[in-house]
Amino acid sequence: MTSPPRNRRVSTGVGKGAKDQTRLRIEKMEAEREERRRLMQERKLERAAEEERNIAAGNPGDVDFIGLVKKWRQEHANDALPLVSGQSQPKICVSVRKRPISDKERKRKDHDSVTCYHPAVWVHNAKLKVDGITKYLDHSSFCFDYAFNEESSTEDVYRHCTLPLIEFTCSGKGGRATVFAYGQTGSGKTYTMNGIEAMVAEDIFHLLKNQNGPNLNDTMVLVSFFEIYGGRIQDLLNKRERLKVLEDGKGEVVVTGLREFEAGSPEDLLEYIESAQKKRTTHATEANDTSSRSHAICQIVLRDKETQSLKGKLSLVDLAGSERGSDTKSHNRQRRTESSEINTSLLALKECIRALGGSSKHVPYRASKLTLILKDCFTSSLARTTMIATVSPGGSSADHTINTLRYADRIKEKKMSDLKKQKIASKSNKVLSPTRPGKKEETMDDFDILSHSLVDEEDEFYDSDGNDAEDIAQLHRTVQSLFEEEESLLNLHMSIIQENAELLTEEGKLLQTVQNDAVVDYDIDAYANRLGSILDRKTYLIAALKDKLSSFRNQLKQEEELSKKVTSLGY
Repeated sequence: MTSPPRNRRVSTGVGKGAKDQTRLRIEKMEAEREERRRLMQERKLERAAEEERNIAAGNPGDVDFIGLVKKWRQEHANDALPLVSGQSQPKICVSVRKRPISDKERKRKDHDSVTCYHPAVWVHNAKLKVDGITKYLDHSSFCFDYAFNEESSTEDVYRHCTLPLIEFTCSGKGGRATVFAYGQTGSGKTYTMNGIEAMVAEDIFHLLKNQNGPNLNDTMVLVSFFEIYGGRIQDLLNKRERLKVLEDGKGEVVVTGLREFEAGSPEDLLEYIESAQKKRTTHATEANDTSSRSHAICQIVLRDKETQSLKGKLSLVDLAGSERGSDTKSHNRQRRTESSEINTSLLALKECIRALGGSSKHVPYRASKLTLILKDCFTSSLARTTMIATVSPGGSSADHTINTLRYADRIKEKKMSDLKKQKIASKSNKVLSPTRPGKKEETMDDFDILSHSLVDEEDEFYDSDGNDAEDIAQLHRTVQSLFEEEESLLNLHMSIIQENAELLTEEGKLLQTVQNDAVVDYDIDAYANRLGSILDRKTYLIAALKDKLSSFRNQLKQEEELSKKVTSLGY
């Protein structure tokens, strides 16, 4: 009997082929995964090598952002124009100087985010897209008369921006030339100004010795050096003596007590300047350990030896480091009010320079002591001004850098060449401030102009609403009043002490008239009446001092409240 056939699975080859395909796909996926890992490792090594190269080149920081900046610079390298010497100097010259990356910035891996392609300055702000991963750059551009990169020397800056003013001053026509250095603390202002002062000392004597006009035989070179710190003026060449600034009936501004020293050689002039610089006031701030907290003003005056008439005047002004409120919020009241006073005077300076270059007939020089002292530099028909804005290259300073560039840009925004404006278009809508409608400067006094401008600046700089801007403006006004109240209180206190001393002397003499052994008869009524008058006077003086002290305390309280109110703003 034949057994039935077994139910065996017949192999058709299909199953085996499917397994082969699956295995192949798995192997392919594994190979692709390995390739991705290899590429990721290569990119990681390449990124590390790139970071090492950047560090060696002095530009540490985020490799991706540095790469984006590098790519942008390669694409726009041809935009830079050559610096041309010997061109006519405008009435107002605005330039920008970028310093190299510092050791401190290298240690914290702060990448270079500023590009100077003359005449433009670009700030590359590192940003992340909404996905939180994709990186990109936000570019802001500004155009100036000169833009000096980190490879430019102080001599380059001097030759293009300052030397024409030296020639103008030494021409003997009574010209007033002023050079300002402005910028964030630690951006290189004082370094730049120190180098300029050394070259000025050499060239003034060189020109007076070799030119056909005024020369050393008939011209004296006089130098004075003082600082404005916390609303006070101090002579740095005369034991820091306190000075007063007065304006007489003719409108002439005089700094009473300021000493001038005659310099007979470049070495003498430079020695006076260096001696004064050592006495300048500095303090540690959030932005800089040794920030210059005063406006330092070196004035070099050329006078006729016989008539004492003015032949020329050069003012070299190293402005105090500008800080935002966020950099001063941890400071005590003195540092806060100091910073507020600095910012107010810088704003007043900007308005005066704009008025000098514009069509406005009114120059608000009374809005600060700095601008009042420099009145003749703004009101004289023979005035020339150079502003050198210094900027830090680090990405962490980008906000400060943009604020500095905006300040410099606004000084001359209405006078900038249309050609340059067309060639280099701004990539940021906020770079240039629009003309504010309805502003009639001619109908405002100096402080009204300053207050209106301050509100405008805060709107543009910090995106704060009108109420915030008004609070900040009010804080600046309060600080100005606080310095005035402080000076008034100190003066009153001193005068009362002096008068009390005189009254005390008179009391002693009065007492002797009734107690002296030689006195036989005296008028007791006259004694009592005079003593009563003296006591009434003392009571009046004490009451006056108490009233002044109460007013000063109210100002302190108002400053404290406003400071707390604005610390939450990005100012």
